[in-house]
Amino acid sequence: MRLHVAHRTVYRYEPPATGVIQVLRLTPRNHEGQYVVRWRIDISADARLAAHEDAFGNVTHVFNADGPLRELAVEVNGEVETQSTDGVVRGAVERFPPSLFLRDTALTQADPAIREFAQKARAGSDGNTLGALHALMDRLHADMARESHSPHPAKPAAEAFAAGRGTARDIAHVFLGAARSLGIPARYVAGYCHAADGVPEEDAGHAWAEACAPDLGWVAFDPAIGMCPVDAHVRVAIGLDSLGAAAARGTRYGAGGETAEVAIKVGQ
Repeated sequence: MRLHVAHRTVYRYEPPATGVIQVLRLTPRNHEGQYVVRWRIDISADARLAAHEDAFGNVTHVFNADGPLRELAVEVNGEVETQSTDGVVRGAVERFPPSLFLRDTALTQADPAIREFAQKARAGSDGNTLGALHALMDRLHADMARESHSPHPAKPAAEAFAAGRGTARDIAHVFLGAARSLGIPARYVAGYCHAADGVPEEDAGHAWAEACAPDLGWVAFDPAIGMCPVDAHVRVAIGLDSLGAAAARGTRYGAGGETAEVAIKVGQ
């Protein structure tokens, strides 16, 4: 499938910011089942994008824009050719052993309720790791109501699980906490998803998880949709949680507030 991605974020500052620094994780990489045909990032301000790689091998771009800035737009346009690998991740950049992804964060920490949930999922899979992961995905999809993308900070996994609802980002955090509580390495994935595959168009900026299974290696699971990612998904960045894989993180200089308006469209 050839997917066209258009992602535009407009930041507005009142009063105008005296300067802005941002780190962008908005560029996908090639791996088995994913080939980047073309990809471009444009910034409305007079700023140079400096390309780097972060510790996880994600492609990052850093820019520093001088003010005064009342408005700043970051725009992504690109095409990606995708093929289904049944969720199995091969050919991706791997900087760390899987054991690193057993590490919990404040957003993924499993509480007793999540640990009990994970144990019940594993009990129904006869101790098979891959079966336990599929059970976690299926039960989270059934038990947690999905909310549309929110500009607010992510909820900790325990809070989202107790509420029985959350965004794709929140549900991915619960999956990570549950998998890690079973001793299964798991990591957060940020990317895009074609709206035709059960994703509302406003949630085309998507999130899911990958877990390490014996004999297969890293396998992707999308508990928000209830399926292993296929050719409708574009994998962009990984991390221990959503903060480590955030599309944009940075700071502004000067007093005042900031608002952001995001528009994402993924189509064929």
